[in-house]
Amino acid sequence: MGADEVHLDDKSKRMRDLLSSFYSPDPSISSNSTGITSPKHTSIDDINSSEFDPDQYMNILVYKSNLEGLLQRHVEMAAEIKNLDTDLQMLVYENYNKFISATDTIKRMKSNISGMETNMEQLLDKIMSVQSRSDNVNTSLFDKREHIEKLHRTCNLLRKVQFIYDLPDRLAKCIKSEAYADAVRFYIGATPIFKAYGDSSFQDCKQASEEAIANVIRNLQGKLFSDSESIQVRAEAAVLLKQLDFPVNNLKAKLLEKLEQSITDIQLSPEEINNALGDSSPSASAQKATTHEFMEAVRALLVIFPDSEKQLIKLAQDLVTKNFVIAKEYVKTRIHPADLLGVLRVVWNDVLLIDEVLPEATLSNHSLQAASAVVTVYVRSAFSHLLQDISDSFLQVLKKDGAEQYSLEAVLDASTKSVLQGGMNVLLDFRKILDDDSGILVRLRELFVDLVQEGFQDFFRQLEDQFLLFSGRNNSSAIQVHGLAEGAIVEKAFPGLVLVLAQLSAFIEQTVIPKITEEIAASFSGGSVRGYDSRPAFVPGEICRKFRSAGEKFLHLYINMRTQRISLILKKRFTTPNWVKHKEPREVHMFVDFFLQELEAIVNEVKQILPQGTRKHRRTDSNGSSVSSRSNPLREEKLGRSNTQRARSQLLETHLAKLFKQKVEIFTKIEYTQESVVTAIVKLCLKSLQEFVRLHTFNRSGFQQVQLDILFLRTPFREIVEDEAAVDFLLDEVIVATAERCLDPIPLEPPILDKLIQAKLTKTKEQSTIISS
Repeated sequence: MGADEVHLDDKSKRMRDLLSSFYSPDPSISSNSTGITSPKHTSIDDINSSEFDPDQYMNILVYKSNLEGLLQRHVEMAAEIKNLDTDLQMLVYENYNKFISATDTIKRMKSNISGMETNMEQLLDKIMSVQSRSDNVNTSLFDKREHIEKLHRTCNLLRKVQFIYDLPDRLAKCIKSEAYADAVRFYIGATPIFKAYGDSSFQDCKQASEEAIANVIRNLQGKLFSDSESIQVRAEAAVLLKQLDFPVNNLKAKLLEKLEQSITDIQLSPEEINNALGDSSPSASAQKATTHEFMEAVRALLVIFPDSEKQLIKLAQDLVTKNFVIAKEYVKTRIHPADLLGVLRVVWNDVLLIDEVLPEATLSNHSLQAASAVVTVYVRSAFSHLLQDISDSFLQVLKKDGAEQYSLEAVLDASTKSVLQGGMNVLLDFRKILDDDSGILVRLRELFVDLVQEGFQDFFRQLEDQFLLFSGRNNSSAIQVHGLAEGAIVEKAFPGLVLVLAQLSAFIEQTVIPKITEEIAASFSGGSVRGYDSRPAFVPGEICRKFRSAGEKFLHLYINMRTQRISLILKKRFTTPNWVKHKEPREVHMFVDFFLQELEAIVNEVKQILPQGTRKHRRTDSNGSSVSSRSNPLREEKLGRSNTQRARSQLLETHLAKLFKQKVEIFTKIEYTQESVVTAIVKLCLKSLQEFVRLHTFNRSGFQQVQLDILFLRTPFREIVEDEAAVDFLLDEVIVATAERCLDPIPLEPPILDKLIQAKLTKTKEQSTIISS
């Protein structure tokens, strides 16, 4: 690369030398200017030197180079000659075009300039003629012009004199019409004359004018300190007093104090907010006029007291802050979106008006934080009112007196409507606010989207907590339920409400949350106030899991509450009599009626709330069925056996049956169906009954009484449960547990059992007929 650069530099240097020698008239000057050295310093092989000897150069070249070197040098020199010829030709062409262009330009200049000298001479003659005539006119009119100017000065002086003589009357008229600004302007205009001639020619006029202006000053002072005058009038009075050189600096504190007191008149009131539905409403117009008066007062004070800017900025910020505080308290009530928009529009218009006078206050930026607080309170209040509406749907069933009976189906319907329709209405209101193009709401759009998403997330959490309060699942013995009348305390929720809460939780998970999620994704997506690294504000999956878990808890709580109530009946039944001395059974015991009545109430409740399911595990009599074989030996026992042999045979067959029976799944997952819930309650009650039996010792009659009661329950149980096999198994378990605790486990004969059961059925039917008639 270094050799190439040296070669190019040599080539360009030679080109400059050749061109310089070609165009230079003095070759010696050209040689010196282009840097060609003197002959004694010139190299022998320098072909561009004027002392170059071609024969000597050729001899040296032949002596130093071989044939290939000579050919290579020939090719290089031929190329250089060709390049030089081309460059010289292009240089000649370019200079030729420039010479032609210069020649044409000179020709056009000659043709344009021809005749110009004659025209200039004619113009000079005319100018001289005009100047001569002008001098003649000035000479002839000089005396008259001087006289006219003197008369004009005299007229102006007389006019001023007349004004001075008329000044007292003018001031009196201004005082009468309260045109104090004109009076001050007239007096200030006459002040220079009074200073010059007030002690001589215009002494009387000066004295009368000073008396009049003294009245003006007194009147202006009266307006300045009058509480009935507006702040704008006071500011104008202060400006006029300052123009009259009246000391007003001591009035600064009083004027600022009056302005601060006037802020209370500019504050929005709830009545004005309710009517502030647009810029053309009376309250909005009055508010705008009051703010305009405040703005004019601030402008006047800035003129009078330029150093009061900081105090005025603070007053303006206090005014805006107070208005936003009033708006913040107002939006806590139940209002429509138009009310919020009207309030923000009125307050924001005030901010823009004041910003025109006090741009240094930056009220628009100051108002953003206050407006965001108002919007935040509105969103939270909207969700709070929605939670209140949902709570109100439970009020009729949570009243302490409970004298009135309410349909659980109606309560569920009202609750689902309040949750779904209420949530969609809240979203609709929020969308109206989001679609508004007001200046301040446009700047708060991203914050509002985040608030809506966070609000729904918190709302569903609070709703779950509210459901837990309604259900009574808390650590305290009494709960204050949100939305009840003052002093109303719910000590324990009844089972029907818990069942409604379970189904309502499932409805929220399956219907409400998907719809709200879809609406939020369509209208309330985005929002970047929280930042992209933080977790989303609205997480529907988390809410669904919460309500799925809450629904299962409520469903189990309902089953436990109903089971505990029936267990009390069963416990009382088995703890009251002396089973060792029990008499022979003559009829089905009364506790069976209570048991069935409770189950009937349960069935009626679940029919109102839960959908109907499908039956499963139907009982069959084939071998290998799900029916326990424990009761078969009891029914198939021969009558001729002795008591001891019968008891031993029964226990032996019972234990053998445990080895060969098909396993029955007793406690399965509870579904949101009528049959699943009823079956779970029946299973738990039968397990409780089995445990109560194991705590007592029975004689033969007591065992037979339990046998009779259990066999009577078998038929109605099959009509209401879905898992007949498991229920039959548990019924058999109760009989077997009674037999194990019996001193003489001899069952009743089938004919006697049938007879007693039929008698109970007939009696029950007669009682039903009497009640219905």
